Amino acid sequence: MTSRERVHAALRREPTDRVPIFMWFHPDTAARLGALLDIPPSMVGEAMGNDVCQAWVNNNYAMEGIVHAHEGEGHVDYWGIAWVKRGAFNQPEHHPLAQASPDQVRRYEFPVAHKEELLAQMEPMVRKSSLFIGCDVSPSVFEMYCRLRGMEQALIDLAENQDLAWYLLGACADFAIMLAQEACARFPLDWLWTGDDVASHRGLMMSPETWRELIKPHLARVVKVGKAAGLWVAYHCCGALREIIPDLIDIGVDVLNPIQCNCPGMDPPELKRDFGQDLCFMGGLDNLHTIPYGTAEEVYRSTCALIDRMTSDGGGYILAASHTIPPETPEENIFALFAAGGVSREEVFDRAADIRARL
Repeated sequence: MTSRERVHAALRREPTDRVPIFMWFHPDTAARLGALLDIPPSMVGEAMGNDVCQAWVNNNYAMEGIVHAHEGEGHVDYWGIAWVKRGAFNQPEHHPLAQASPDQVRRYEFPVAHKEELLAQMEPMVRKSSLFIGCDVSPSVFEMYCRLRGMEQALIDLAENQDLAWYLLGACADFAIMLAQEACARFPLDWLWTGDDVASHRGLMMSPETWRELIKPHLARVVKVGKAAGLWVAYHCCGALREIIPDLIDIGVDVLNPIQCNCPGMDPPELKRDFGQDLCFMGGLDNLHTIPYGTAEEVYRSTCALIDRMTSDGGGYILAASHTIPPETPEENIFALFAAGGVSREEVFDRAADIRARL
């Protein structure tokens, strides 16, 4: 099967030759594997056997798609958010609306003028016709709000100024919708990727009622774009979000990621049991303990067991960790993980050789 065929079949809960894979690598992990395989870090996922290929076209491009070489370097993005490299990742250090008055918030203009530069990130993806192609329009609603206002002010707004919150959440969704509509019209997509981190490791950042009243209706509008285009719709949210999973199903979400299995209520087999009839899952491998600190045999066995339990209905699962593969993970553990998913070390090195030949 091609990667595209494999993922579509799994999401339809049909037999596949192996479980589809979409593994994310910490930048330091990608650099180490790139050196081992003698390929650019950006091509490690392809060599390792990832079946999904997607690009950021919303503000996650400003966070993750712009890479700085040195600690403390940074940039100001199209939204006016200042990012600085801290460790391996860019972190926001200035929120343009943090001190803004309600009138200033309402006058804020999203970077529609930079639409073409943002959508251009999809161009390299669509040339990979055998892969399952996604377009990432996250952060879609609440997390974009937080990057503009700052987390503290965002949560204050939800509690004390709901009219303003409703307005800006809607504006965040409108920009994501514009990008999603353009991407769906221009590119041969397989899914639309949405998302917002609305939960911590312990639970939602706001009450479920607040989420349903202020955020859900706007997220539903984003999801509707993908559904209207005949695409699968995936939703990313870290943390313990079990309370709103039925709501995600209600608005049409097809795939949930990353399933942080160490959070309350986020045990992958339990989620499969309770919601697997309506929702597919991507993630759930323990990247805090087993993957980095277990033996290769433990990683292999636990991955096999997770695949078996998450595909009990014939599919509905994409193999992935609960987030990125951390840099302290031994190489033998990484290869054991992929071997459990049906990708041998020999296949990885063969693909890397093919990549080198194309460069």
